[in-house]
Amino acid sequence: MAEMVAIMGETGHGKSHSIKYLNPDETIIINADKKSLPFKGWKNLYNSEKKNYAITSKARDIIDALDKINKNEAYKNVKHIVIDTLSAVMWDDEMSRMKEKGYDKWIDLAYSIYGILDKCISLRNDLIVFCMFHTQDLLDEMGNHFYRIQTSGQKLQKIKIESRFPIVLHAKSQYGDTGNEYFFETQANYSTAKSPEGMFETKRIPNNLQLAADAIRAYNQ
Repeated sequence: MAEMVAIMGETGHGKSHSIKYLNPDETIIINADKKSLPFKGWKNLYNSEKKNYAITSKARDIIDALDKINKNEAYKNVKHIVIDTLSAVMWDDEMSRMKEKGYDKWIDLAYSIYGILDKCISLRNDLIVFCMFHTQDLLDEMGNHFYRIQTSGQKLQKIKIESRFPIVLHAKSQYGDTGNEYFFETQANYSTAKSPEGMFETKRIPNNLQLAADAIRAYNQ
């Protein structure tokens, strides 16, 4: 059973940038957003020749890719899979079927997303799968902000997709003396960020997926 980690955050708050610190020889990126990664030299690190990079927002293609990584001996060195983002998978499915009426298309969407998550959790034990999402900003009656994973369709909203992840990290940024500081929140009262007790030393950790992966593996040992 693979370890599943949700990374949620608004655009520009460092979700994709955190990939920079992973070892490209041990990482495969599935780019569902279909846009460039936000760090210099990424095309030399991740590309089709290295067989560590794919562009697709189709749920079936993603499931097939995950299955291939899991079973093919050529990928036995892979330790991390990044799906950036599952939000794009939802949006593309929604837009491609926007003229369809009825509730069936939302059931199909929920089935597709859960198909991806079910495949992720069934992967081999040494894998960590990072699934990235955009956030939804909710306001309570007192005007307080609360952040959760943004989903499409009432079916996914009712189920609460965070329930499928033992770890949810909230990518955030804050302007300081040296410019923008990017970080992950591991637990919070005003978002669905969560992590097992003692996995991370603090509730705020660097925006670095390699450090997060190291902490997860150390905790699981």
